[in-house]
Amino acid sequence: MCPLLLFSLVFLSQLMGGFNTPLPPPSYGDHVSILSIDGGGIRGIIPATVLEYLDKALKEKDPTTSLAHYFDVISGTSTGGLMSLMLAAPNSSDIKRPLFTPSQVVQFYKIYGPQIFKPRAWYDLQKCPKYDGKFLEYKTGELLKKLRLSETLTNVVIPTFDQKKNNPVIFSNFKVKSEPYLNVKLSDIGLGTSAAPTYFPSHRFQNDQVQFDLVDGALSANNPALAAVSEAIQHSGQKEIMLLSLGTGRTKAEDKLGNIIFEGFCMVSWLATHVEVVSEVLYSTDMTHYYLATIFPGLLPADNYLRIQEYNMDPSIAAMDNVEEENMYNLEKVGNELLLQNVKRMNVNTFVPFELNQTNAQALDRFAEELYAERQLRLKRKYMENGGRPLIESV
Repeated sequence: MCPLLLFSLVFLSQLMGGFNTPLPPPSYGDHVSILSIDGGGIRGIIPATVLEYLDKALKEKDPTTSLAHYFDVISGTSTGGLMSLMLAAPNSSDIKRPLFTPSQVVQFYKIYGPQIFKPRAWYDLQKCPKYDGKFLEYKTGELLKKLRLSETLTNVVIPTFDQKKNNPVIFSNFKVKSEPYLNVKLSDIGLGTSAAPTYFPSHRFQNDQVQFDLVDGALSANNPALAAVSEAIQHSGQKEIMLLSLGTGRTKAEDKLGNIIFEGFCMVSWLATHVEVVSEVLYSTDMTHYYLATIFPGLLPADNYLRIQEYNMDPSIAAMDNVEEENMYNLEKVGNELLLQNVKRMNVNTFVPFELNQTNAQALDRFAEELYAERQLRLKRKYMENGGRPLIESV
């Protein structure tokens, strides 16, 4: 056999053997890839549906891989934080694969949403918060078991807010070495970031002798994209960033105030006893310093940033806790229709989005091509550095 052909066959076989391995670090590639998912309760069905499309596009290139094999960071707030953990936590039956695929996440919302947002019994005298959170706590513990932050398949960045210390807490794999007390159980992170005031109770726990009293990550960053970019820039050097940011839907501007539902006594009670939290959220300097870290040393190239968001969502499906079957069907429909819409980019002067000449599906196809090429490049460079030995041995 021709020596060149033999080398090519051996190289390809070794490269194929590495496809189901973790993504080599950015030092082997040209980009840092980030997936960011907003908060929004049951409206998480929308970004999960969009991710289902991306997951299928990537599996067409290599059916053995998952999203965690392509993204250096998966970031999420509230429902997006829970989703991030589901996509990044290892599966107990195969630790190289994630707990959930995006398709399974959609089904999770449909099956368990009604139990997560199950109203209290009429005889339950404790009316605040609106939901007792017991089923969510049970299900999160059942799924994530004793897994800790350091055990995820890829890096996660999940904002929360500590209402006792009155400051944001960002759970990030990047921070674990320098701040080991942050290496908490994934179930605690999920319950903390999703503890929306007036909807669910705060999540209190202790780790490494540090006390936490966490509420919804939306009080820190409902859109966690900038937090994730900041973490990546601080810890991944000067690599160019690829960012996919997914929203959970926004109603028209003129509908916003008229359709905000204040939970009556619950909202008033919480606001009255947490004035300092509201003040910190409105006038926070902590997050401002955090954001500044993304400006230096550089800004994102426009073409490397894809934001997919429904900006004109029907107000009738906007509630974060509407788990009626028809509503969840409509949310999935919104996600599928988003794929056919043109990409929208925000005008930062007017804060009005404008359309580009490609659909979100086409943009995701391009994103999939770039993610796949980046992974191939890293695997090749790691293989060559390893002297041609199987990749799975070197990771």
